[in-house]
Amino acid sequence: MSFRFLLLTLLCCSCSGIAEVLWQDFRLTYLNGSHYRLGDPQRQVLTIEHAATTSWGDSFFFLDHMKSSNGQHSNYAELQPRFSLGKNGWLAPPGGLIKDVLLASHIEMSSQRTNLLYGVGFDLAVPGLKFTQLNFYRRNNEQIADNWQATLVWGAPLQVSGQSFLYDGFIDWASGSTDQHANLNWTSQLKWLASAMWQGNSQIWLGVEYVWWRHKFGVSDSPQLRSHENNVNLLLKWHF
Repeated sequence: MSFRFLLLTLLCCSCSGIAEVLWQDFRLTYLNGSHYRLGDPQRQVLTIEHAATTSWGDSFFFLDHMKSSNGQHSNYAELQPRFSLGKNGWLAPPGGLIKDVLLASHIEMSSQRTNLLYGVGFDLAVPGLKFTQLNFYRRNNEQIADNWQATLVWGAPLQVSGQSFLYDGFIDWASGSTDQHANLNWTSQLKWLASAMWQGNSQIWLGVEYVWWRHKFGVSDSPQLRSHENNVNLLLKWHF
C-alpha cells in the first residue's frame, strides 16, 4: 500500500471522528438491465449509498449487490473520502470557478482485488448545477499495472411542467498501461421525483440509468470479447 495513500486515509478517518456533519444522505437504489458486458448480460443491482459533507471535507460510499440471471451473486464497493484544504485553513479558496481544493482518496473493493487511489480534487462552481466535482488520481492497482484516472461528478436539477427532475452522474477516464487499455465510463441517471405527488417525508425517484463504457475495466474490445457497453437500466431510488 502506498505510504501517501495510507497517510491520507488515516488523516481523513481521524478527522471524521471529531467532524461536524453538515449534511448527509442515505439512499437505496434498484437497477434492472440486460445489456451488461463481461459476464451475464442480464442483471439486477441493489445499491446502498451514503454521502456526507462535514467540517473537514466530504465522503461518499456505495455497495453494489448484483444478481445475474444465471443465479450468480457478487458485491462491489467504493469509499471516497476527501479532505478540504479550504475548510481546514490550509489553503484559501481560489474563488471563481474553483470553490475548494481537496486531498482526494478512493478505495475500490471487490472479491477479486482492492485498488487504492490518491490525488487532488476540486469543487467547482458551475452555473445551473447543484454540485460539480473534478478529481485527479494516481491508481495503485492490485494484480495489474498502476495508471492514472480523472473523474468528473455532477448533479443538474431540472423543472419541467412543475415536476422535479435530476440529471446526475460521473465520467471516469483511466489511462492505459502495459496490461490494460485506456477506458472511459460515462454513467448518468435521469430521475423524476415521484414522491412529490403525495408529499412524503422521504424522496422516491423513478427513472433510467445509462452506461456508456469504452474498453470496460481496461479490457480491449474485440470481435472475440466485446467490452464496449451501452446499457440502459430501469431505476428506482429511495432517499431516507
